[in-house]
Amino acid sequence: MSIPSSSRRRAANAFSGGEDEPEEAISNGLRIGTDYLDVSVGFLTRIDDGRQKIVRTTGSSPSIQPGEQCPLEEAYCRRTVEVDGAFSVQNAAESDRISDDAVERFGLGAYVGAKITVSGEVYGTVCFADDRNGVESFSETEELFVELLAERIGNAMERQSYQAALSSRTRRLKTERHRFEEVAAASADAVFRIGDDAEFRYVSTAMGRSLGYDRGALVGESFRTVLAPGSVDDAVGLYRRVLDGDAAEGVELALETADGEVEPFEINVRPIEDGEGGTAIQGVARNVADRKARRRELEIKNRAMDEAGIGIVIADATREDNPITYVNDEFCRITGYGRGAVLGSNCRFLQGAATESAAVARLGRGIAAEEPVSVDVVNYRDSGSAFWNEVSVTPVEDETGEVVQYIGFQRDVTERKRRQQLLGVMNRVLRHNLRNEMSIVLGAAGHGEEGAAMIRDAADELLSLADRARELYTYAEGDRDPTRIDPGAVFDDIRDVLAGDRPDVTLERTVRTDRAVAAGSELTAAVTELVENAYTHDSDPDTTIELTARDDGDALVVTVVDDGPGIDEMERRAVASGQESALDHGSGLGLWLVNWVVTRYGGSFRIESRDAPDGGTEATIRLPAVGPEESVAEVDSRPTTLAA
Repeated sequence: MSIPSSSRRRAANAFSGGEDEPEEAISNGLRIGTDYLDVSVGFLTRIDDGRQKIVRTTGSSPSIQPGEQCPLEEAYCRRTVEVDGAFSVQNAAESDRISDDAVERFGLGAYVGAKITVSGEVYGTVCFADDRNGVESFSETEELFVELLAERIGNAMERQSYQAALSSRTRRLKTERHRFEEVAAASADAVFRIGDDAEFRYVSTAMGRSLGYDRGALVGESFRTVLAPGSVDDAVGLYRRVLDGDAAEGVELALETADGEVEPFEINVRPIEDGEGGTAIQGVARNVADRKARRRELEIKNRAMDEAGIGIVIADATREDNPITYVNDEFCRITGYGRGAVLGSNCRFLQGAATESAAVARLGRGIAAEEPVSVDVVNYRDSGSAFWNEVSVTPVEDETGEVVQYIGFQRDVTERKRRQQLLGVMNRVLRHNLRNEMSIVLGAAGHGEEGAAMIRDAADELLSLADRARELYTYAEGDRDPTRIDPGAVFDDIRDVLAGDRPDVTLERTVRTDRAVAAGSELTAAVTELVENAYTHDSDPDTTIELTARDDGDALVVTVVDDGPGIDEMERRAVASGQESALDHGSGLGLWLVNWVVTRYGGSFRIESRDAPDGGTEATIRLPAVGPEESVAEVDSRPTTLAA
């Protein structure tokens, strides 16, 4: 059975225009229902947490009044919310579907009602009743009418709820927009809003000022208006992504001013509700031309520091122990340490056994007094090799005059210090021996053939000493030129020379490596010097000398062992200490030549007498080894101090 069109029309008409006045539409629906069903009362209930509350009524009934409440168990509506469709009874007192408590409380006879759902949840019921018992049951058409009315009431309530939420959101958006525009007006950054039509809906004063436009002239214009040609594609892609819900920060775009100038801007954007059910874009633009210029300037300065030919260290003077915050590439090259091993440390990690405490103390006093200070000090590389470091430290103050940083400049002056030491040795030896030999000459004068022989010997000694000093000086002044040198070939050259000059000397060679050494060609002269030193100081005409080359980690070790009387202790100490004070005669200059050559290429030299029963002297040279697949540049080591 269907609802007569007139009744359906009356139910529908009750809610026409209901979007504007839902409360009035509900009251109209209740009045139409009581009229159509010919009952004395119609009412709307709200059911919440197991209780029924009467919200609205029409007609007259002492027990049905707005605001009245009762447990749902004591209400006629208990069964109404449990069934689909309408629920009705003609004589409630005789029906087992209505509780006695409900009949006693309300005293209704005939009843029909249907549940109201709002957004899928039961809100309550719309009901019609009479205190008299009905003679006939409510018809199916009448029940369908009540169902339709409940549906229309639910729809009206949904619209009312939606509109209330929409109004609340609109008020909130207006409040937020007002607050946003107040903040934007006071901000130094350019603030803007773009609608889904790609047009500016708002621009701040700073936006107009940054681009040279009157801010009002940009509102309503496409955002493409302010884009430089090269940024259009990127900006359009960004616009679409943000409309799809993505936010973006730190995007750099080139914008064009009203005068046609192109400036870099950093853009931050996010999607927002536009208050009309759509999406808009809100963003901040900041001109970063000055920042980019400062960054370029800083990069140039940093690059200059990184590529400087002097080691640079910056330490934090405001923190305990002045930790290092920056080192440049040259510092890493000089010391062999990587940045990761250095940052956060104090520079004292460069100190070692040969570091003079006086130099360290002088450096410490300057730093404590916050004054510039410079010292030459022996430091140690990551490899453990020693070098002379010219260190200059300068305090840096902030605008208040407080020292906040120390800048240290470090220069490897090992070559200079080595040359100074070498010249000191030669001057001392030449003065000493010249004085001794001239005393011999003067004493031998007037003693005939014997005196003449003594004079010739003294002259030969002086000439030999001069030749040795000149040779050493030549090496000191020559260029450092590391190359790949085969130790076996060096041994063979020395053996060939000895075979012609000293056949009485036995030379045994052993090579237990396929690697070469990274050194200069003067290495041959250094090894030759050790061989000559061995047989020259051996009174036994049958001298045996052993030459050996072997691997030892990253180094290649060359040893020269003889069976002679052993080395003079004074000469040994001179080589070990790297100081000229222990060397006061010419015989030690040859060992100084060896030490000079070996340490020049980052190696070390040691010579000592061997214990009985073997006796003799053992000289040991350590130099960087270069494998068959390696280049000399890969293993080349910087010069070390003479005491290395």
